Amino acid sequence: MIWFAGPAVSEAWQAAPMSYDLAVWEGERPADDSAAARRFRGLYDRFMDTEEPAVPPSERIAAFVAALLERWPDLAEDDDDTSPWSTAPLIGEARGPLIYFPMRWSMADEASAHAAEVAASMGLNCYDPQARKLRP
Repeated sequence: MIWFAGPAVSEAWQAAPMSYDLAVWEGERPADDSAAARRFRGLYDRFMDTEEPAVPPSERIAAFVAALLERWPDLAEDDDDTSPWSTAPLIGEARGPLIYFPMRWSMADEASAHAAEVAASMGLNCYDPQARKLRP
């Protein structure tokens, strides 16, 4: 997650996040939110925060992204008001068994609920790092 900071930024924006992020991954459902946080951090460190070449998304994660894009297309320069995603292509945020992706705050409630539903229907875990909770 990216946070605004610094003296040049007004107080109202200093702690405001630029996007709402979700993590979705393959694997057994963690026992609780703490276990989910540890699992997410481990996956993030292994697949995202690394100097190693990017691992292509797994088939299940690619299918999850495709399902999200059926409802809302990838962000486009001329069409950014209709997509909740804050990055494009969305599949570019996926590595191996994990996708960690940002969405616009203005659409985060609807888009994150949909993403959690799709993840659950596909047997994937959905974790909200802002709330530090597994999504149902």
